[in-house]
Amino acid sequence: MFNVLKKIWNTIQSQSKERGIYITFLMNLSHVIGIIRAIFYKLLYVKGMKSSIFSLQANSRIEIFNKKSKVRIGKFVYIRKNASIRIDFSGQLDIEDYVFINDNCNINCVNRIRIGKHTKIAPNVCINDHDHNYKGEDRDHLLRGEVIIGENVWIGANVVILRDTVIGDNSIVAAGSVVKGDIPSNTLYMNKRENKFVHYPAKVMRDTV
Repeated sequence: MFNVLKKIWNTIQSQSKERGIYITFLMNLSHVIGIIRAIFYKLLYVKGMKSSIFSLQANSRIEIFNKKSKVRIGKFVYIRKNASIRIDFSGQLDIEDYVFINDNCNINCVNRIRIGKHTKIAPNVCINDHDHNYKGEDRDHLLRGEVIIGENVWIGANVVILRDTVIGDNSIVAAGSVVKGDIPSNTLYMNKRENKFVHYPAKVMRDTV
């Protein structure tokens, strides 16, 4: 505990020199409020959620919809604003230490999702371990799988991660990618993009205005 407090104090001193005392105060006040919100959710879901110290910023929420659902959140996880984390059925969500989740991210877990230590997730990322069974071939309306994200992974903005995906340690997923399947460790993954231009006479545009 002493080492943690010492680290916090040193960080505040460093921030004060770089940002100014007032801005540092506001920023750390936001962190404190985020920790209080995280404690609230831990108390709300006392049976389904295990966690250490983490921060849950404004308008972000954790929803556990089933007594079989379990969530574990490691120490110093930081979840920014407007994130939605939902766990249902027998879902097992494991967010390990020092994970950073940016604004407007969505995590939907009905089976298993694990996010490894020191992984950083950019804004507007969507992670799902299931699909809807639109073919209706059996009673279950969901097709369930797993999403395993390794340690020290960087997930770019607007990425969609689908069920049955494994992302190896130290990998980077480029912004805007759709991911399904295995990504080896120490790999940069990106979807191929092609620009397509369709030209039309100016008269067509004038007629539609």
